[in-house]
Amino acid sequence: MSTAIDVRSVVKHYGTMTALHQVSMAIRDNEFFTLLGPSGCGKTTLLRCIAGFESVSGGDILLYGRDIATLEPNHRPVNTVFQQYALFPHMSVLDNVAFGLKMKGVGLAERRARAGKMLEMVHLSAFADRMPSQLSGGQQQRVALARALAPEPKVLLLDEPLSALDLKLRQAMRVELKTLQEQTGITFIFVTHDQEEALTMSDRIGVMSAGKLQQVGSPKDIYTRPVNRFVASFIGETNFLPGTVVPGGVKLAGGAVVEVATEAKGAVTVTVRPEQVRIVAAQEAGAIAATVRLLVYFGTDTHCHLELADGTEVVARVQSPASGEAGIVEGSAVGIRFAPGAAQVLED
Repeated sequence: MSTAIDVRSVVKHYGTMTALHQVSMAIRDNEFFTLLGPSGCGKTTLLRCIAGFESVSGGDILLYGRDIATLEPNHRPVNTVFQQYALFPHMSVLDNVAFGLKMKGVGLAERRARAGKMLEMVHLSAFADRMPSQLSGGQQQRVALARALAPEPKVLLLDEPLSALDLKLRQAMRVELKTLQEQTGITFIFVTHDQEEALTMSDRIGVMSAGKLQQVGSPKDIYTRPVNRFVASFIGETNFLPGTVVPGGVKLAGGAVVEVATEAKGAVTVTVRPEQVRIVAAQEAGAIAATVRLLVYFGTDTHCHLELADGTEVVARVQSPASGEAGIVEGSAVGIRFAPGAAQVLED
């Protein structure tokens, strides 16, 4: 598979502050790639460098093998969808979508036909003659997407475009965005701080922190095999258990030994996701003793906050009992086990 965007050792300085530290990544052709990280991690800065809105202080950015680091934004075959839709209030929906084509000198008949096709793709054909003020937030976002896609860019950059929408609408738009990417075959680079968005839409994810690229991989790889403590803690929920490497596994602070393969030595941290923690009877042989401190109900799931003998907190996610079933009780003594292969060692 060919590479759409090749970021090579990119550095970005703002005065004495470094926003990007030697960032390198290869984004594939026809890929939905997500840059994920907390506010201030550098993901939007990197997106703006790709778009040309920011110049790089060092390194190279290649688009299908062509160096674009010195090209002006309007000379780059990429388009950007921002968090703010920035639709022209005095233009109809159709004219908004056709605007980019008009700027490129496309004839009236062709640009209206292509704009109409884009509106059909985002399910807004019936709204072509309306003004932006007559649309909902979700509809305006789809118009902004159609406008960005109409000129057929090689790469579409999306800077947190769903953050202003309510939860239900965001969930619906995730499906639409992924469908659009597959239909058009255009490489999408999506910026977000929302882990759920990244996990549900992406072919691959690049996790960033403090201007550095921490890990690149598929959603499953990022979630199940984080390379460090930051990635493990930022992607979903997890438990961190301090311990020491011993023959056969890791000895936790409370004395229990977790069977986990590792080449590390000395003090380490064991991480395990809450859904991989099994609650068993307190007297079960080999189980780690724990006390149920708090139960938090989430509908289909219940989060059980447990305390081990040494005071370490562990959260287990279990399916909520059906109405009338006896469940786990706060204050009760239980045992816990980890699902086979679920525990992973992170070196301190």
